[in-house]
Amino acid sequence: MADYVDDLEIAHAAALAGAAEGLRHFAALADLPRELKQDGSVVTAADRAVEDRIREVLAGARPADTVLGEEHGETLGAEGRRWIIDPIDGTHLFVEGDDRWLVLIALEERGEVTVGVAALPAQGQIFWAVRGEGARQAGVVDGRITGEQKITVAGGGPAGLASSRLGVVPDWDRDDVAALIDVADERPWSLHPGLLVARGDLDVAVQTSGKIWDFAATSLIVTEAGGDYRGLDGRTTPGPGASLYSRSAEIGDAALAVLR
Repeated sequence: MADYVDDLEIAHAAALAGAAEGLRHFAALADLPRELKQDGSVVTAADRAVEDRIREVLAGARPADTVLGEEHGETLGAEGRRWIIDPIDGTHLFVEGDDRWLVLIALEERGEVTVGVAALPAQGQIFWAVRGEGARQAGVVDGRITGEQKITVAGGGPAGLASSRLGVVPDWDRDDVAALIDVADERPWSLHPGLLVARGDLDVAVQTSGKIWDFAATSLIVTEAGGDYRGLDGRTTPGPGASLYSRSAEIGDAALAVLR
């Protein structure tokens, strides 16, 4: 069993292992079979292989913990601790050769996300947060994290939505947020818009659908960077449905008012 210092170190190790597995499949897309789930979303052998690799790391480091993954469901363990995995967030991007896909891992303790890691393997970037300790970004070179720096949301931005920089993910699911797009200044995104909010490059972002594994890591990264996260139904914890990331509660309130 590996001798890890803390849960963040485990999350980093699991994310990097999953990233390496994902990159191996990303380099051979032409030979990668694709299937459709019951909900119509794409899944591949890469999704399952990445989750398998992450679960191996978690099982070796914290064998008693519960693990919930998008592809293999929930493996019950110790009450109160649950790892939440999205092995390839943005499979539709992955299969098209787009480098914006992520590997997402979070630790939930007694209903509260305490650690979140978001890796962008094809871009050589990684973001993370620990509750109460802020959010950070770094590069990944040869499987090693390098150049760590603290990130924060934009300060002193526009007072209202009219000039707020907006990101919407995914690209094609936009009808339900058309009213917000009409008001704000929508921008193209080079990586997950929630992460762009966390590092100050956007003021507000909407993720139009998802499950808990889509939001667990990114929600903590944004809030630890000083921003605001909530579901469009008002919840402040990650869960199913659409979600909103913003640099402040005030901007979040204004965006929700438009969307409702």
